[in-house]
Amino acid sequence: MIYRLKKQSDFDKLFKKGKKVYSKSLMMLYFKSESFKIGYSVSKKHGKAVKRNRIKRLLRASAREVFRNFNKNIHVVFLPKVQDFYSFEEYVKDMSFILKKENLK
Repeated sequence: MIYRLKKQSDFDKLFKKGKKVYSKSLMMLYFKSESFKIGYSVSKKHGKAVKRNRIKRLLRASAREVFRNFNKNIHVVFLPKVQDFYSFEEYVKDMSFILKKENLK
């Protein structure tokens, strides 16, 4: 089960102290914590609310796929880069790439 980051204070901590990792379509912020939680931040640069909500749905579905058997205690936030086209497959590939890059998987 994936627990979501919901508190603004948790997001603020990640944006101030979190380690940044980049891929082609995503940026991941993370730091070690007492539990595993994941959040998503999609800015207004991506478009109107309908498009931003679709991007968040794609990110959540990708995270369910990638973090299925994840057992590290970290807080994570994913920030997508602005693109013309957003795809589930690309997010799954980039999330896996970032986790391998940081030796988290």
